[in-house]
Amino acid sequence: MRAVKSMSNRPSFQAYLEEVTAEVTEELKHTLPDHWDVPQSLTDAMQYSLMAGGKRLRPLLVVAAAEAFGAQRTAAMPVACAVEMVHTYSLIHDDLPAMDNDDYRRGKLTNHKVYGEATAILAGDALLTHAFYSIVQAGRRSGVTADALLSIVEDMSELAGARGMVGGQVADMEGEQGMTDLSQLQYIHLHKTGDLIVFSLIAGARIGGATEGQLEALRVFGRDLGLAFQIQDDILDLTGDEQKMGKKTQSDVNQQKVTYPYFIGMEASVVEVKSLTQSAKDALERAELPDASRLLEIADYLMSRDH
Repeated sequence: MRAVKSMSNRPSFQAYLEEVTAEVTEELKHTLPDHWDVPQSLTDAMQYSLMAGGKRLRPLLVVAAAEAFGAQRTAAMPVACAVEMVHTYSLIHDDLPAMDNDDYRRGKLTNHKVYGEATAILAGDALLTHAFYSIVQAGRRSGVTADALLSIVEDMSELAGARGMVGGQVADMEGEQGMTDLSQLQYIHLHKTGDLIVFSLIAGARIGGATEGQLEALRVFGRDLGLAFQIQDDILDLTGDEQKMGKKTQSDVNQQKVTYPYFIGMEASVVEVKSLTQSAKDALERAELPDASRLLEIADYLMSRDH
């Protein structure tokens, strides 16, 4: 039977979300050590995209997964910041003219529109590299074991790299030349978006000392949740409010991108989001985490979001 902590004096999910988001954002402001001599233009470009807002979903998952096993938030924070750096670097590069050629991200001009393409590329490179420095700080500052950190670095290298997020991005670009099979789109969503979500969950769980069985359950939870998250993005691109989204809607249509609504229709896509979310929650329930309540709340939050 899964043990659940007392709900007395427990902040609401919205309060929890705002609290973690604020802590991550504050930590990211000081991610480069003060004594480092870094060109100001590079620091500015890195901070511009790090501070551009966003849901901070991946750091939230790191923190919630670590806390589900009773770990302290301070131990998870360096890894939470690391995954946000990797996510941010991927967005900077995705927005470049050679990739998606976007002018706006989260309601602000994209990085290359402000700092130029060369500096934007290098800001992304710096964020990716600095993510690994940040992971190490979980051991230096908070005593996370070397074994856990080795596994987290290995997971990051796999799930953010050629087999994971980057491979998904390449498949997405190649898919623009003509996609005829839903399995191709699923591959893109699972890797381009889902793998970093999976990483966030298992990284937090490793900090908390999860068993192999619990890690595997969290991989399933993350896979289904990540796919549901991206299908919801496909839906919102057609139905969302531009003010809430912080970018133009209908961009997938305008770029002739193939999406879930294109393949299976809007109604079936909505049903698929609900089905995948329930499947994710079922996997989590079977894992018997000490306290999975926040992770379950996150699953519901993502399914019902409107931006």
